[in-house]
Amino acid sequence: MEDKTHEGPIEIGVVGDLTDSEAELCDKLLSIDPGGECTLYFDSPGGSPYCAMSLMTLILLRGIRATGIVTGECSSAALWPFAACRRRLVTPYSVLLFHPMKWQSEEHVALDEAAEWARHFGQLEKNMDELLAELLGIDLSQMSDWISPGRYVSGGELVDAGLAEMIDLKSLYQPSNNGSPPDRIAKTRSR
Repeated sequence: MEDKTHEGPIEIGVVGDLTDSEAELCDKLLSIDPGGECTLYFDSPGGSPYCAMSLMTLILLRGIRATGIVTGECSSAALWPFAACRRRLVTPYSVLLFHPMKWQSEEHVALDEAAEWARHFGQLEKNMDELLAELLGIDLSQMSDWISPGRYVSGGELVDAGLAEMIDLKSLYQPSNNGSPPDRIAKTRSR
């Protein structure tokens, strides 16, 4: 029988394309009690904007007190669940790509359906950009400068913008004076 006891917040890896792991990520978020805590480790190039909205909505709707840590990349659609985290941490090597939404269609789409999709997509992109800026607590005009033409933002830039805390990587590989492991999350700097 599996021991289900767990000390501390549940840890969830948000790795790879969100769309490929949407069901698993939703199940893990739903396993957290409403108002509970979790740590999300991000290394994702993004995925479907609908998947991103779903994950973000689950975090917000259930009042999950999430800490998001960008261990590698957190780009495109992965930005929305990261923005929903109450605490955001990055390293100097973290990368976040902000860009305009991209869409594709099936080969055999009628002209009227394509026109409706383009209308819907334009409104969705505008609404999602506004929501992302609001969640991050950043002025939409500054974020728009990152989105167009599509900009890679470093962990340091995110910290300088007041949107995240920096993890002191040096403390992770240098033992503390008493020989015990360093407090990995407490040793951060913020703006």
